[in-house]
Amino acid sequence: MIPESFIQELLHRVDIVDLIDAHVPLRKAGANYAACCPFHNEKTPSFTVSPTKQFYHCFGCGAHGTAIGFLMEYSGLGFVDAIKDLAARVGMQVPDDGARAHDGPRLPALNELMARASRYYYEQLKRSEKAIAYLKQRGVSGEIAQRFGIGYAPDGWQNLAAVFEDYSASGLQQAGLVIRNDQGRLYDRFRDRVMFPIVNPKGDVIAFGGRVLGAGEPKYLNSPETPLFEKGRELFGLPQARQALREKNAAIVVEGYMDVVALAQHGVGNAVATLGTATTGVHVQKLLRQVDRVVFCFDGDAAGRKAAWRALENCLEALPEQKSVTFAFLPELEDPDSYVRAHGTAAFERLVAQAMPLSEFLLKELASRCDMTSAEGRARLVAEAKPLLARLQTPLLRLQLVKRLAEASGFSQPEVEKLCDLKPVARAAPARASRPAPSLFRPLLRLLLQKPELAVRLPLEALPDDSGEARAVMNLCKVILSMGDPVPGYASLLERLRGGEDETVLREAAAELMQQPFAEGDVDDEFDGAVVRLVEGQKKRAFARLQEKVGRLGVAGLSSEEKQEYLQALGMRK
Repeated sequence: MIPESFIQELLHRVDIVDLIDAHVPLRKAGANYAACCPFHNEKTPSFTVSPTKQFYHCFGCGAHGTAIGFLMEYSGLGFVDAIKDLAARVGMQVPDDGARAHDGPRLPALNELMARASRYYYEQLKRSEKAIAYLKQRGVSGEIAQRFGIGYAPDGWQNLAAVFEDYSASGLQQAGLVIRNDQGRLYDRFRDRVMFPIVNPKGDVIAFGGRVLGAGEPKYLNSPETPLFEKGRELFGLPQARQALREKNAAIVVEGYMDVVALAQHGVGNAVATLGTATTGVHVQKLLRQVDRVVFCFDGDAAGRKAAWRALENCLEALPEQKSVTFAFLPELEDPDSYVRAHGTAAFERLVAQAMPLSEFLLKELASRCDMTSAEGRARLVAEAKPLLARLQTPLLRLQLVKRLAEASGFSQPEVEKLCDLKPVARAAPARASRPAPSLFRPLLRLLLQKPELAVRLPLEALPDDSGEARAVMNLCKVILSMGDPVPGYASLLERLRGGEDETVLREAAAELMQQPFAEGDVDDEFDGAVVRLVEGQKKRAFARLQEKVGRLGVAGLSSEEKQEYLQALGMRK
């Protein structure tokens, strides 16, 4: 767990303008900076960076965040990795909470070992006629081989001894480069294989995939999991695909290294591959941070459909609103590599464009397991769908699936919801609870974001409990007060509230503040006026409650304190 104080200090030291400008050239636009958004295609700049508040906001697609958020969205880093990256930029050391013991070399040392091994394999490719012939036969050009850092591990048992002075060093085994057998003998893990470096979003080589030359087994050999490499979190080709992902706003997920390389060779640069494992929720989250659409493109055989189904199951909890997951299936005996070489880029892109939506694939697959001509089969369809619907986090998509299930099964929509233990999505707007005009709380949010020290002067007891924006004001104040001195800036507040129920309304308020900040000399007067209105609203609500009680019980039904409060309120109203 990274201490909150460290994150505050980190965000205080990092300049978000410098960070973003290094990736997306910014130009001055009044008090802020602007650019065309790196997260969606646009011709007129709507991406704005605030140097005073240290956050960015796109008025086109809604992308919003701090320096940490930018690295997560732009580079596909996880939260902890983004913090480590920023800390390295400003010379800070991320605190070690002691939760994990460190045996052997630390990560920077392992990174250096992997980098040296990658350079060695890359140089060896130039000297291997059979490896070069294999790549040429697969249609891989020298340019693409260089782009992916493809290399060759020569035949032989201890070739890496020529690269590393201490071949017995524990780091080589910890990095997965060298194996010690039961007899204590050391030997290279990768031998006589074309080597595909697996690179993380920061550009570090963290693992390898090796393709055997000839008929040996296994055909593909991957690095084991190491302190650098967790296969359920990494994707081959992601750094190389970054530009194409932004341009096309879609990611194509395939199963093999050569599929990614072949597609890139044919101009399809937005493909990535899982690493010898099923697609995980982390994979999906990582991609959906960068694109709005993920297309799974698997072989059309039974194994490919099985892999697609596992991917679907792992998408359900990771799929947010406004994002989509689709499935493209290739003809029998084809994979993306063979298909694009045989049929060309245009045919492959048509197949991807016509990919099956997640909802359609889910229902078709479930229906194929049931006898839809019998009542028992249709009942089984709903039973099979129940655990999947429970995991789906997108209410609108879930509603569409419930409707389709109702049509297919013969049950009504409410019956399907009841059978699947789902809370029905409201079909009519609920009666509005009486509350003060919502216009009061949004300005309060903006005032607190512009000058957080005002939180100590806000009477929290005067906030109503039936307004989402009022709740956001209360939670924001509590967070500001809990963080102590120095008073936190907006960037620290946003990170503290990341993923919370109030994050959306705070982002909206911050975006409004970016367009229309309060004049510094007016902030206190605006705040004092808002507090007066807030207290007046509290008194009106209290009087309305007393009136309602008097209507039911009469004045005699009030306590002595309530009578005094009621008479005082009546006197004020006369």
